[in-house]
Amino acid sequence: MKTEDELWGLLREADRMPYGSGQIALVEQIVQHADAGGFDELRFAARMQATTAYVHGGETAKSFVTFSWCRAEYDAHPDRFDRHAESLLLWQFKYMVSGLLKFPEVPLGRTYDVLDDMERRFRAGGHSLQAVYSYRHAVAAHVGDPAAEEWYEKWCATPRDENSDCVGCDPTSKVYHLVSVGDDEAAVALAQPVLAGHLTCAEQPQSILTSLLLPYLRTGRLSEAADAHRRAYRSLRGNLADLQRIGEHVVFCARTGNETRGLEIVERHLSWLDKAPHPQADMWFSAAAALLLGRLGGDVLVGDEPAPRLGERLAERARALAARFDARNGTPNIGRLIDARLHAEPIVEHLPLSAVARTLRAGATVTAAAPARAPRPLPTDAAQLLDRAEELFDEYRFTEARAAWQRFDELHPEPPFPLAVRRVEGRGRMAGVDQEPEQAEAAFREAVAGYRALGDELSALVAEARAVLAPDAEDRQEEVLAQLTGVTERILAVGDADVRAEARLRLEYPLLALDRLDEALAAVDAALAEEPARPALRAELAGRRARCLLVLERFEEAAAAAADCREQYARLGDPPPVALAALIHGHALANLERFDAAVEAFDAALGAAVERDPRLSALVGRARARLAADRPGEAVDDLVEAIADHVAHGEDAPAAVLRFDLASAYEQAGQPLDAAEAAESAIDVLDRIGAQDHADRTRYLLSRVYRELDEPDQALALLETLAGNLDGFDNLPARGRMLQEAAQLLYRADRDAQAAERFAAAAAAFEAAGVVQAELYNRRMRALALRWAGSVEESLVALAEADALVQSLTSTVDGSEAWLVWHRAMLDCDAARVHLGAGQGTEALARVTGAAGTLRDIGAFGEALEADLLHAELLMRAGEPAPAEPLLRSVLGAAPTGSQAGQNAAWMLAEALEALDRPAEAAEIRRRHLEQ
Repeated sequence: MKTEDELWGLLREADRMPYGSGQIALVEQIVQHADAGGFDELRFAARMQATTAYVHGGETAKSFVTFSWCRAEYDAHPDRFDRHAESLLLWQFKYMVSGLLKFPEVPLGRTYDVLDDMERRFRAGGHSLQAVYSYRHAVAAHVGDPAAEEWYEKWCATPRDENSDCVGCDPTSKVYHLVSVGDDEAAVALAQPVLAGHLTCAEQPQSILTSLLLPYLRTGRLSEAADAHRRAYRSLRGNLADLQRIGEHVVFCARTGNETRGLEIVERHLSWLDKAPHPQADMWFSAAAALLLGRLGGDVLVGDEPAPRLGERLAERARALAARFDARNGTPNIGRLIDARLHAEPIVEHLPLSAVARTLRAGATVTAAAPARAPRPLPTDAAQLLDRAEELFDEYRFTEARAAWQRFDELHPEPPFPLAVRRVEGRGRMAGVDQEPEQAEAAFREAVAGYRALGDELSALVAEARAVLAPDAEDRQEEVLAQLTGVTERILAVGDADVRAEARLRLEYPLLALDRLDEALAAVDAALAEEPARPALRAELAGRRARCLLVLERFEEAAAAAADCREQYARLGDPPPVALAALIHGHALANLERFDAAVEAFDAALGAAVERDPRLSALVGRARARLAADRPGEAVDDLVEAIADHVAHGEDAPAAVLRFDLASAYEQAGQPLDAAEAAESAIDVLDRIGAQDHADRTRYLLSRVYRELDEPDQALALLETLAGNLDGFDNLPARGRMLQEAAQLLYRADRDAQAAERFAAAAAAFEAAGVVQAELYNRRMRALALRWAGSVEESLVALAEADALVQSLTSTVDGSEAWLVWHRAMLDCDAARVHLGAGQGTEALARVTGAAGTLRDIGAFGEALEADLLHAELLMRAGEPAPAEPLLRSVLGAAPTGSQAGQNAAWMLAEALEALDRPAEAAEIRRRHLEQ
């Protein structure tokens, strides 16, 4: 018996649990213990919690009992309860009014009685009647009473208070009313502030998004409609209590040309009708499914039944339930509404639901999503305008820098020579950003000449160093380094600490390009040793040091250095370069598998970056960190945005690579249709650009997705393609794996002859690669597949090949090694099946005898059970029930309750006992294990 304190702790734990059967079971346990212990306060609190759990967990009928108990207890002992208890009780009156309506067997008068009691208590407590009017409207709308409009007006006109539905749910109910009277624009307008706000209710935003599906479609807001469907259904699909709302998403699919997705939803939730939270949900979901299934051809099966036929059955089910509601209500309203749903016409011929396609069509880009910053007005003075442009460039505000330089050109087309030289150098710097190395070098060389004409040798040397670095010189980085080293030595002789630090820092670029990573880090450290005076330069040096450490894979040091850099930039007000430091920090943390911290760093990078490239890098980095942290749903949004940006800029290759990540995210998030769409579109591009490695990785992922979607032929086609692509000596193990997976897929589909062919090909690939364990597995499985295919002679030949391989291994491998012992025993079991298929019962018994004991010796207890079961089966076939009996009793005692092995053992044991003339024992075995 638990103490009262322990039970209160459990109740708090239950309150934190997600709605569903687990929470309900725990609360019911608490109620039982509270009753047994006589803990009055806890008995009340637990039942109050149970009422909420029942309503939101899909067991609405049970809530009537707990609520009635609490209401009676509250009225009998008002002195026991505080204002919080009263508030909870008043809140749950709304559950009761709504819940009672959903059961046609509950007289309508009972609902009105509860409503009247609710209003009496609200008035007595001095509460607003806004919630009362809301639920009077709900009852009137349910029965088709014209007074619903009057109650709606009172509901809207009455001030809210703490008893009103939340700021998401109250407008959701109003949206449904507006939709019912055809005022879609008002419905959308009402919902927008809610969606823009902060919603904390467990039913939001999925509820209000669901309510908006129809008005979005009818007003042409197709992108919003698709997004509302995807977002809302993702939240609804796991909760039985949301079955009625899930039906609205089925209707959405039926009316937007998305029958395939709608069918997936119907198949996923059809079994829920057997445990529907209430008849109303059953009725509305049945009608929705009937609408969807009626749009499918007769060749589409749901289970073993053609979709249209099942649709007809579900339509009748919905109509029958509607008739019960109308009989209870005394109006034809529900039947009319159900009939309208069953005959709803398409609104859109086909609405693409892919988030990627939607974003691409909208033309959204990462740059457009950058945080807005009101730029300072540009000066008109020529020198000041150049100062501003150079300042913006140094802050990585390249777009604004370009605008400043362009403004300079407009205002000062013929500047004084000193300013003209600075402008030429600015052109070189922007050309570098634009990846125009030849133009950049030419501009810097022109600037060098100009500065020297002005007698400014230091500026000339800086421009010369930039000119050396400008060309795209991958094949001559040694030359670049030598030239830059010479210029740097001259700068060090004449420059101040800041100039010297910048000069040393430039050496990092060619050193990194030459993969001389330690020297690159040393160059940055030498720059830091100059002790530059400018804080921004010190911060940049810290960031560059972090980057070198990251490239060196010294991740702990890189993370620390990046954190230090971010702190320095924070003291400077977080200028845009902090985005690069946050990026480096995020990548270092991700490599340390501190993914949540990495996400925070990438968040900071996104918040600070103003240019496309760092924002794009931060998005991708955050997506991959979220994916690694098992947060695939969050990763999806980042990846969609990044892909859209790449495509908008005509960058198909990086977009295709990211589609692989997106497909992975969708797969992990349990959205196989979306995963398939992303992977399919990636393969098309990757094949076109010749990126075979990436394409093959995507094919393999897509093969998994197709298997999850129960599309084995598509999965097989991909595995076959992969096996062909990997047809090389270095790829033989991977080729074998693809062929093996194809064989396993065929074997599970009972396409045994084809499976045998793939097992043979896989075995050959593994043999050539020297992977003996995999080779042995595939040879043994080939023999078994041939046996099931009815190819007796071939199966015996294949078995002989597998036996020969095992025999050859004994000369090179210690026979006591566990893996070989396991394979040998499993081969014995499969050999018994092959011999049995060939009518060789004696040989079969000889092979399986002893296999179970061998498997137990190495701890393979599950396989040992199967071996015992096979041994017993062979004994029974040989007419030897006596030795089979102890084997079967052993399996029955060890097999998990309800397992197939246990069921098979019980059935065979009963047969053995009958054969041994012990019918009473046989009957007892059947009663205990088979008649449940």
